[in-house]
Amino acid sequence: MAKSYEEINAKIAAGEAVILTAEEVSRMAEELKPSEIARKVDVVTTATFGAMCSSGCFINFGHTSPPLRMESITLNGVPVFGGVAAVDAYIGATEASPEDPAYGGAHLIEALVRGEELLLKARGKGTDCYPRREIETWIRKDLVNEITMVNPRNAYQNYAAATNSTERELYTYMGSLLPRRGNVNYSTSGELSPLLNDPYLRTIGIGTRVFLAGAQGFVSWRGTQFNTSKPRNERGVPESNAATLMLTADAKEMSADYLRAAYFEKYGVTLYLGIGIPIPVLDENLAAAVSVRNRDIPVLVCDYGAEGHPALARTSYEELRSGYVAVEGKKVRTAPLSSLKKAREIAELLKRQVASGAFALAAPVQDLPARSTVAGLAARERSR
Repeated sequence: MAKSYEEINAKIAAGEAVILTAEEVSRMAEELKPSEIARKVDVVTTATFGAMCSSGCFINFGHTSPPLRMESITLNGVPVFGGVAAVDAYIGATEASPEDPAYGGAHLIEALVRGEELLLKARGKGTDCYPRREIETWIRKDLVNEITMVNPRNAYQNYAAATNSTERELYTYMGSLLPRRGNVNYSTSGELSPLLNDPYLRTIGIGTRVFLAGAQGFVSWRGTQFNTSKPRNERGVPESNAATLMLTADAKEMSADYLRAAYFEKYGVTLYLGIGIPIPVLDENLAAAVSVRNRDIPVLVCDYGAEGHPALARTSYEELRSGYVAVEGKKVRTAPLSSLKKAREIAELLKRQVASGAFALAAPVQDLPARSTVAGLAARERSR
């Protein structure tokens, strides 16, 4: 029995919809068939909270008097990109302070969300229409026009775990990797993760409403490095890095409860984000998809100590979350880089928001590509 968005929204409005988190549905699937879940459940909430380097905010400072075309801009000493327009800039989450590599764009974004003041310094060459050449002043979110988060790549559909076969410790965006396969680090919230609950992106596309760091935002495009060509298991789940989302929302509406700056030792600054997406259970196939369990999600364990990060083992989120996995015959301790506690909190909050009618469901205005691959500079360099 298929359901439409309209039917589900009508049940929500009447207070009759059954809304569960992805973990709750996974437990239900131990006893019920997908056809039974499709009849019983209307919406499933998903969530993740992890480091997402490919993030940032556009900010419009407002014009000075006399006006200044800002060409060289810093906030608290961190360079921000000013090559947009006179008083527009982009704060890249991973941009670092020249004076302090452990402080950067992510810290600026968190400070703005918290309502804290930042020191703006800007210079320009001076033109007939923008005669002013410099400014130094303090800003905060209520003193600028817009702060719009636009993230090129968030919410990876799956992400390989990382280990290190070399004789020295490696410092990476997957955290510190101990020598001689001393640990395995992984990210993503497993069976709670948004794109793992809708592997073919039937309900997630351009225009899909998302929870982004406490604000309601949208999928604005496919994320960079979007790749749907990866091998999939019998449930349709890709075994490694696959689809991604470009997300946007009003940063002025965000909460620091779901957005945190971080620094990975000897790697750099990153931004932890909380993302949630409700998935309408339209039919039996989607009911089967949202019933995915950690044991159903394949994960490759890749060697960050070798060129191209080759896979050394294949595991699952159930094994990763047990605390140990086997890599080339060796029992290796595992550790998450994402917060399952925060992901659960977001999924529960989103569940309440959907039930109250505060978080509306709607079909995407355009599907994301069914077939897409990625290219790399390394292959082109080898071919020259």
